Amino acid sequence: MASSFGAAPPDSFERQVETGFRLLSQGRVVEAARLADALIASGTTDPQALLLGCEVRLAQGNPQAALHLISRAVDVAPGQVRLLLRKAHALALLRRRLDARNTAAEAVAVAGDDAQALVAAGRIYGSCDDPASARDVLLKVIEPGSSDPALLYDLAGAQFFTGDFAAAERNLDAVLRVAPQAGHAIYLRSTLRRQTPRDNHVADLESRLRAGFADPSARAACLYALAKELEDLSQDDRSFAVLSQAAALKRKTLRYDVRAECSTIDAIRSTYSTPAMHGVERPGSEGMGEDIVFIVGMPRTGTTLVERMLGRHSDVRSAGELPDFGEHLAAAVRGALAEKPGQTPVEASLSLDFESLGHAYLETARQAAPGSRVVVDKMPINFMYCGLIRKALPAARIVHLVRDPMDSCYAIYKTMFNQAYFFSYDLDELATYYATYRRIMAHWHAAMPGSILDVHYEDVVTDIETQARRIIDWCGLEWQSGVVEPSDNEAPSTTASAAQVRQAVYTTSVQKWRRHANGLEPLRMRLVDAGIVAK
Repeated sequence: MASSFGAAPPDSFERQVETGFRLLSQGRVVEAARLADALIASGTTDPQALLLGCEVRLAQGNPQAALHLISRAVDVAPGQVRLLLRKAHALALLRRRLDARNTAAEAVAVAGDDAQALVAAGRIYGSCDDPASARDVLLKVIEPGSSDPALLYDLAGAQFFTGDFAAAERNLDAVLRVAPQAGHAIYLRSTLRRQTPRDNHVADLESRLRAGFADPSARAACLYALAKELEDLSQDDRSFAVLSQAAALKRKTLRYDVRAECSTIDAIRSTYSTPAMHGVERPGSEGMGEDIVFIVGMPRTGTTLVERMLGRHSDVRSAGELPDFGEHLAAAVRGALAEKPGQTPVEASLSLDFESLGHAYLETARQAAPGSRVVVDKMPINFMYCGLIRKALPAARIVHLVRDPMDSCYAIYKTMFNQAYFFSYDLDELATYYATYRRIMAHWHAAMPGSILDVHYEDVVTDIETQARRIIDWCGLEWQSGVVEPSDNEAPSTTASAAQVRQAVYTTSVQKWRRHANGLEPLRMRLVDAGIVAK
């Protein structure tokens, strides 16, 4: 039988496919791409050759082309678990989350007891903000007494997000028996619940610190865990001293320039001036985005609490903290810069087709919360894009959470975030960023008055029904009394507040910063100088 290359030996085609995969494994993407392109150009329908083409396109950062090729492979060879998983992966990269989850489910259905495939499916579910499905798949793989720290940590994370804190703690203990320096597991374990004098990990954490850590990030995580547990035990002075050590060490592990980030936010503010915001309504756009609610603000200001309130409404479903608006915006800006180089990204954004941007966002946001009349996007840092959101989605509702500046900054400072909010690890940088945030929010209110609803955290926790009625009315929804019981929301929460939001609404975090007033005085003075807090 002739191969796709004429008179070559019958096994030549298979050897070339194998060569392509070997080149990819060696990082020789250009050579692998040349070979894959030749195989595909031959008109082949061989699923392995199409899979090779998919992997090449993924390595080149082109998930759309990868999806096209892997979909052809699945059509030719339906029911092959490896092909289904790669298709699900490409869909997830394209933020087609519902399609990715459905394809992952197809893979699970044919995977049998293939542990490797089930783990891969679980991670796809996790990347699509579906921790319940990730948990269920991992439970099929992980045997009682398992000692695989990576799998146990993934399972514990899914259990944390779905509210099974006791099981998560057991699995994290198992992780730490095998991997005693796993800083991420140490920190998560301490955040699962409020520690008590009779039940805490303080001695264990101190012992781990004395033993030492090879990785500074892991040591910082252990220090954050200890600071959190000491605060739970009302050892405030010691807690803040440990927290300061943790933050300083964490900051040393990062390459970050707060001035550059704040300069970009200030550029957005000056570019999207009041005149630039005139005429955001386009013909036919009056209802565009009316099914989207953006919850914005600084992190740790009650954004998750309000999200959980809204999620109790029968017409509402939360999509979680979607990066989608910023990612669609960045992609559109890259296109604009390619057509007209020499501009800054913010300048280039002014010429975007905002209607197309809005449609692109809606397509992926709706996939994140399918079957719901109203979708909540709770990405806090969308605060910097409020004006651009208004241009792209004129009918979208924007709810802005406001919290006492000192409480807000302290809550941010004491949290170890996962690859986000790098300004949070230094009090001076935190003050700089917070002042920048306040400036742009004041600008949005001035430039598009009446477009943003401010909701104060302190008002929510002291009079939840009044604030819930304001929010429900703002979102154009009918009143439902269940929204005042956010702790009854059984949906997963994939945020740092996953444990707190399952408790009844409490007021004990109001003015909590005062317990650490001495340590926070440099921050307070920076905010005084910025005119944000009274002297």
